[in-house]
Amino acid sequence: MDSNQCFHKGSHKIITAVLPQNPLLAALVPGAGLSRRPGDPVDPGGKTVYIGSMANPQYCRLSVLGLTPFTPSNGEARFFALRLPRPSGAAWSNWRPGQFVMLRPDSFGLELPWGRPMCICHVTDGCLICFFQSLGRGTRRMAALKRGDPVSLWGPLGNGFSVEEDAPTLLLAGGMGIAPFVGYVNTHPKPWNVAMLFGHREALECYPVNNINEFIALESYLESGPGDLRIFVDAVRARMRDCAEHNGLVLACGPAPFLRVVRDFSLALKMRAQLSLENAMACGVGACLGCAAKTTQNWPVPEKRGHPVQVCRQGPVFWADQVEL
Repeated sequence: MDSNQCFHKGSHKIITAVLPQNPLLAALVPGAGLSRRPGDPVDPGGKTVYIGSMANPQYCRLSVLGLTPFTPSNGEARFFALRLPRPSGAAWSNWRPGQFVMLRPDSFGLELPWGRPMCICHVTDGCLICFFQSLGRGTRRMAALKRGDPVSLWGPLGNGFSVEEDAPTLLLAGGMGIAPFVGYVNTHPKPWNVAMLFGHREALECYPVNNINEFIALESYLESGPGDLRIFVDAVRARMRDCAEHNGLVLACGPAPFLRVVRDFSLALKMRAQLSLENAMACGVGACLGCAAKTTQNWPVPEKRGHPVQVCRQGPVFWADQVEL
């Protein structure tokens, strides 16, 4: 298939063209992937069990290096890539795509006491990049950050996605769920085994697709009218079925209704799938219990089956058959 082809199906588009490179994320470079850290327990089915797997997170004070807007051709910027100095310390040498940080700019003042959970988009030798959308009071203030502005950060928090370098891996992203997959494809040791389906409502220019598409095949599905969502869901089902036939791995991140569809498909196909939940968080370290999710009878710790667990500590990435949605 020609990389410059664009297929139209009514209001639906599958775009495989490489868009003009964004000046900030163009600096992202590939590194080395990790399938699991030494000492992570494994259940009898071969799945990594992330019980208390949060690497010792660290608190640090950082100064903003830059903020780059992702601006559509016909509107104002509401999506941003925030670039911070890479924190030092052992915790950051073992970060995983799918983990997150809690971020609190000094500009929050007394009005906004809580930090904001931010997915780690990527970590390079020199910087930490978070991708966010300006929606509420906190992210609107973050969108006004300038170079040199001080922020408090603690992380990396939670666990990340599994990497099985020789297994066909299908990435499924909905909207802002694309963010952790930038780091994933940049650090995957064999990206030719990885493909991605991306469903979105905003213009493609609002998302960091270039830094994914330069490593792997990416199909983009724009939801702009009636019927587009069904086209995307049908494509997800078909690609998951093909992945299951090759004993592949599915990784998904996006809003809860999207993850619920992926989970249902994975259970029906009896395939391995991981979901990154986007539950609201306050503390990020398991103290407030505000982000809990209920486990299933497949949870590896018997006494926790059917009970809530903290998404910030036991997640945000879960095996699809081990958590209810």
